[in-house]
Amino acid sequence: MTKVDIVTLGCSKNLVDSERLVQQFADNGITVRHNPEDSGEVSPVVVINTCGFIGDAKEESINTILEYAALKSRGEVDKIIVMGCLSERYRNELPVEIPEVDAWYGKFDWVNLISDLVAESKSCVDYRRVLSTPPHSAYLKIAEGCNRFCAFCAIPLITGRFKSRSVENIVEEVESLVAKGVSELNIIAQDLSSYGIDIYGEKSLARLITEISKVDGVKWIRLHYAYPADFPYDILPVMRDNPKVCKYLDIALQHISDNVLANMRRHISADETRALIRRIREEVPGVHLRTTLMVGFPGEGERDFEELKEFVRDMRFERMGAFAYCEEDDTYAAKNLPDVIDEDVKQMRLDEIMRMQEDISFDIQKEKIGKIFEVVVDREDEDYYVARTEFDSPEVDPEVLIRKTCALTPGNYYRVKIVEALPFELIAELCQ
Repeated sequence: MTKVDIVTLGCSKNLVDSERLVQQFADNGITVRHNPEDSGEVSPVVVINTCGFIGDAKEESINTILEYAALKSRGEVDKIIVMGCLSERYRNELPVEIPEVDAWYGKFDWVNLISDLVAESKSCVDYRRVLSTPPHSAYLKIAEGCNRFCAFCAIPLITGRFKSRSVENIVEEVESLVAKGVSELNIIAQDLSSYGIDIYGEKSLARLITEISKVDGVKWIRLHYAYPADFPYDILPVMRDNPKVCKYLDIALQHISDNVLANMRRHISADETRALIRRIREEVPGVHLRTTLMVGFPGEGERDFEELKEFVRDMRFERMGAFAYCEEDDTYAAKNLPDVIDEDVKQMRLDEIMRMQEDISFDIQKEKIGKIFEVVVDREDEDYYVARTEFDSPEVDPEVLIRKTCALTPGNYYRVKIVEALPFELIAELCQ
């Protein structure tokens, strides 16, 4: 075995696992292509890192496995290995359904993959990884698992209980990333709000972010996936006063109706949710909030949906995504709350709320015309340099297209003036 393809599906947390696996293969002298382009060539061994979160993601994972199974039947692939959330969740069923797969690993035991494949492997299990992101930007996973057990979510069933990494271990990884040229860190976990409770006995996100910010070479720190209930309010002055911490917070709210929130088992009320948003914006002026909402959850009536629409209009989230409820096996909702809302109704609600948000986002984009922002350049396209502000997370948020007037270097930071706004992009010129 000298060549391996790794195909990563799902979220950034999966991506980090795959990057670690690439490093382990490299340590053993094996050439790896991570998410290779469709060149018509496939390596003899293929590792598929699956997602098992929602129906569409599971379908994509299954289809990807079947595509490589077809290649194997034609002799184009020698070995297929599957790991990740889907195989963790359906470990007993999948080997029966797809016998073409040679080995199955879950969410955590994939660390044995190298030693199982390579005799006398040199691999050691740690945070070292080969980045697949631009060299100046990296995801930093600070915890695994979740203790929240929301009614609709299967993640705790897949990943287990919440488990924080130590501050010291995380800072050590940050130092290693900075040594490679990383300056932007996107902090990820299933539940940032709970960081540290399991090992320090108290919420410790503010302490962690402060320690990360002390590492020379760190420029931007961006926070993803906070949980609204039991929110760690001491992170807000850190966001406000620490110049390395982006005024950006990804916090999934899911809904605003007390009826739906109770059915979802979110442990927070509508009034508490509104108070949380007000306090974040009051304590961190200029903060950009990204949230995710769900429509069509069991028990969501027309009045509940109208309340959600009013909430979106009033809050004017800078960034917002939404999805329609899809029943997940073995969750509280699947066992106790019949999914009786018609799929067409769910889709209509989803389309309506996203049209509302598109108008809001466009208005917020237009408010930036004439203003000056610091941006990091991600790449060069034919007509523009593609960059992001501190308010823009990679892959999910708007980009800044800088008109070419001189040569810019990806990974460097520049001051630009916004001259035009589009719904999902800003056009900018370099400040001289």
